[in-house]
Amino acid sequence: MSKPSVLGRGIFAKAAFACFAALSACVGITHTTTVEKEPATMATTVMQRPKLIVGIVVDQMRYDYLFRYWSKYGNDGFKKLVTEGYNFKNNHYTYVPTYTGPGHASVYTGSVPALNGIVGNDWYNRATGKTIYCTEDNTVKTVGSTSTAGQMSPANLLTTTITDELRLATNMGAKVIGVALKDRGSILPAGHLANGAYWFDSPSGNWITSTYYENDLPAWVKEFNARKLADTYLSQPWNTLLPIAQYTESTRDDAPWEGLIAGEKSPVFPHDVPALRGKDYELIRSLPAGNTITKDFALAALKGENLGKGTHPDFLAVSFSSTDYVGHRYGPNSVEAEDVFLRLDKEISELIAAAEAQAGKGNVLFFLTADHGAAHVPAFLQEHNIPAGVSSSATIRDSVEAYLDKTYGKGEWVERYINQQVYLNRKLADSKKLDLAEVQQRVASYVMRFPAVASTVTATALQQNNWSQGMKGRIENGYNAQRSGDVIVVLQPGWFEGYGSGKPTGTTHGSYANYDTHVPLVWYGWRVKPGESSEETGITDIAPTIASWLYIQEPNGSVGKPLQQYMK
Repeated sequence: MSKPSVLGRGIFAKAAFACFAALSACVGITHTTTVEKEPATMATTVMQRPKLIVGIVVDQMRYDYLFRYWSKYGNDGFKKLVTEGYNFKNNHYTYVPTYTGPGHASVYTGSVPALNGIVGNDWYNRATGKTIYCTEDNTVKTVGSTSTAGQMSPANLLTTTITDELRLATNMGAKVIGVALKDRGSILPAGHLANGAYWFDSPSGNWITSTYYENDLPAWVKEFNARKLADTYLSQPWNTLLPIAQYTESTRDDAPWEGLIAGEKSPVFPHDVPALRGKDYELIRSLPAGNTITKDFALAALKGENLGKGTHPDFLAVSFSSTDYVGHRYGPNSVEAEDVFLRLDKEISELIAAAEAQAGKGNVLFFLTADHGAAHVPAFLQEHNIPAGVSSSATIRDSVEAYLDKTYGKGEWVERYINQQVYLNRKLADSKKLDLAEVQQRVASYVMRFPAVASTVTATALQQNNWSQGMKGRIENGYNAQRSGDVIVVLQPGWFEGYGSGKPTGTTHGSYANYDTHVPLVWYGWRVKPGESSEETGITDIAPTIASWLYIQEPNGSVGKPLQQYMK
């Protein structure tokens, strides 16, 4: 008999507890907590809380990046977190697809896409026949720019976040601020009840928000925007932090699988940023300077919102996004990837120092994790005789369409192929009086003929079965009946999905494989004792761990467990 998935175990455990509580009430049993048996000194520790929680999510940070560049990191960034904090070495995402939106949602909800609804950065909306972006909201307006980049909110997130629960538990007394270049990296962590969520607007170079949060930018944000730091950073070339000969952890600087900045002839240092920047500020996202300006804004938020100075714990959620842009363009073994992490180490050290200066050393609880990992570039693996390849999404979609035309007659059978999922035209199947489960299974069997495909699972099978914590368990945790497709396609290890024509460059992510699911989880600061563990942990454990430390309710879709037992 298979073990239940994370989702299944979470629901079962909650149901069992509810039944026990109801039975106890009926027979007059009173539940006695262990607090009564603890030493008297226990009373002095109850309800002690950190003044500030700082959540750091690094976009596209594989676990091995913590140690790959270890000898070149300074002592006050990644090394401080690991050596003075607690490192969970076997921490994974427990679902697919492993994308930015779902990753940030999972970190802060303690949940999985099956419950929180964030099944991708985008997904197909059957009701409208259009693709929907995870944080899009056309009912709100941009604040801080004339662009439409501010028409965003957490409306598509179906569960609460740990930041929501902190606000609820303190009768809205705690402050919550989200900061990221990407809107989804700011909004989903900040949750539904945040005091503010801010992201970068490429057309204007400003940090913006939406009317979901406020109708005007706070004075400190306006003052920050007036400094025009993006212009300053884009006026400087990108050269390596260290002499390039010291980047021995990386491949040669000019590899054929590296992408180019528009206007460049080769992907080599130095990158002439002033000559390449274009008419707007988009390029800053793909430079270490994107992380620098994110850190600058986070420090301004600390001061501007007076975080860590109030009666209740405050929460600053910071996501560093430029690592993802760099990885997508150059790949995880590039000099550019190494350089962006060496520079990020310095940004994180500044953030740690500023937060501890603001709230007092020992009064700040930090955690560091990532929203997903990254695959090696298939061309890089092939050069080293490791099986790998690129699957064409267009080829799979068109082939399935042709197969269904031949099997059931002409029609628009595939409404969308996105996130490695086939969305079938269910109305067409109904009109032909077809059994949807049979059509799904035929497609699932047909797609298996592609060499890139390792496995397929139908929506019907996901609704009728329960799997253990293997590949299919991760698929189950990522499946939401209202938002996911009819057939989920799983690619072979070392393969990823390519879009468009031509030979792909750089890397991507999204799979069930460990290179996409294995990410750092390091705690540091308030009540964290130094140490490490190889115990298997999940991203869903972060939110309930914070809830336990804060003596508040975990998010309402949480399926994780607190981790304090390991950090003694």
